[in-house]
Amino acid sequence: MRSAVVRIANNELTDEDVAGYAQAVGLRLRAVRRQKRLSLQAVERASAEEFKASVLGAYERGERTISVPRLQRLAQIYSVPVDQLLPADMSQPLGRAGTASGPSRSGAAGERPVRKITIDLVRLNEVTGPERDLLRHFLASVQVQRQDFNGKVITIREADLRVMASMFGRSVEALVNRLEELSLIHHATRNGQS
Repeated sequence: MRSAVVRIANNELTDEDVAGYAQAVGLRLRAVRRQKRLSLQAVERASAEEFKASVLGAYERGERTISVPRLQRLAQIYSVPVDQLLPADMSQPLGRAGTASGPSRSGAAGERPVRKITIDLVRLNEVTGPERDLLRHFLASVQVQRQDFNGKVITIREADLRVMASMFGRSVEALVNRLEELSLIHHATRNGQS
């Protein structure tokens, strides 16, 4: 059986592409709701039943696709920017550089991989020297911005790495090397690998 294909700007999207993206959005919706410590029923109550628990659950499982206006409304209820409800690792438009189940941007020909590192916050507290205080302050601000307070590790994206590197007057590669020397990088996620 041949799947339906949608043509967008000379790219083809299959039903599988759309379903994969809906699932990725759903995972993000669930992650944000849980980070806000809300149950499906609590969101239903907070929205004056605008979002029924069963419908929100279907969005989170990727069984239903959420519309842009409903996504905006949900962002208001969660008090987060709309882009926080979208998958962070899918910044390329659908059908261009991969989907939830397709290749990532780092696999595209001629592009360097998108770098992400995970910093061990427990180890950072054990490090001595002037770098520690500056790193702790910067990473604390990232945690506040993301509302991510697990306290053990934090994943730093390439844009944040560039800011950190400029704070220390180093290149990104030199900063990453220094973080490795200090044993601050959780090696399972070096260079965006998990």
